[in-house]
Amino acid sequence: MSEITTKPYLLRALYEWCTDNGFTPYIVVVVNSAATVPMEFVKNGEIVLNISFNATSHLKIDNDFVRFKARFSGVTREIEVPVENVSAIYARENGQGMAFEVKKGERPVGKKSTVNRNGEASNQRAEPPPALSAVPTSLSSGASKKIDDDNKPPEPPKKGGRPTLTRIK
Repeated sequence: MSEITTKPYLLRALYEWCTDNGFTPYIVVVVNSAATVPMEFVKNGEIVLNISFNATSHLKIDNDFVRFKARFSGVTREIEVPVENVSAIYARENGQGMAFEVKKGERPVGKKSTVNRNGEASNQRAEPPPALSAVPTSLSSGASKKIDDDNKPPEPPKKGGRPTLTRIK
């Protein structure tokens, strides 16, 4: 008998922790042909889904899939996501949660067939997987760039606002 991964258990535990503390649980899903999600909301091969009690109905997080119904632009959709495609679960209010590694073979595929409101099939191209690039941390660390009046460094982000998930590997 094969061993079951701990991922669905951790997803259920963090979902329960979020709801017990009054937080809104969100999941980040890597979209491929196995995931049934509204493709018009997919960005960079991923979609962020609110799985709170108020945003979903019939939510079930089992060992293989996360399934629920939710409304997108006023239309109720059935969402089905393989647990292995969930790359993170976190609380919207404070960003606390957990990120998971998703295997490279599970990245987005070329085309996805979906059914629109009229029941017609349409093929939409999934966006390519995100690419990483280096970001310099400061201009003074060995760089010979001069800052003049026209080329001022950007202001740091302001505190407050909507929290974001930062993945650290």
